[in-house]
Amino acid sequence: QVQLVESGGGLVQAGGSLRLSCAASSTILGIDVMGWYRQAPGKQRDVVAAISSGGSTNYVDSVKGRFTISRDIAKNTIYLQMNSLKPEDTAIYYCNADGVDSALRRYNYWGQGTQVTVSS
Repeated sequence: QVQLVESGGGLVQAGGSLRLSCAASSTILGIDVMGWYRQAPGKQRDVVAAISSGGSTNYVDSVKGRFTISRDIAKNTIYLQMNSLKPEDTAIYYCNADGVDSALRRYNYWGQGTQVTVSS
C-alpha cells in the first residue's frame, strides 16, 4: 500500500506564500494523474490543481496565476507552490494519486492532509 505524506502547511498572512509537498512512500506505477485538493470547514473537498503523467497541468480558476503544481519524479514527490494567498484559501489540503496498477485495477490514494490557514 502506497502512502502519501503531505507537509508544508501552516499559518501565513494574506499575500504570503507556502509550498506544500507530497511524498509517496514508494514509486507509484501506472499513475494517470496526481493532484491537490482542499476542503474548508463545512464544504466539500474540491480539486485545486492536477498534473498528468505527461506533465500537463490544470488549475481551478480561483488559483490560476497564484498556485503552481510541479513534480520531482526521482523523489516521488509533487509540490504546490502557493503565492498571493488569500483568507479564502484556508483549508486542509490533500494530495491524491489516481491510476491503474499492473493488474489493471484502478487505485486512488489520499494523503492525511495538511492545514493551511491564511489570516487577513
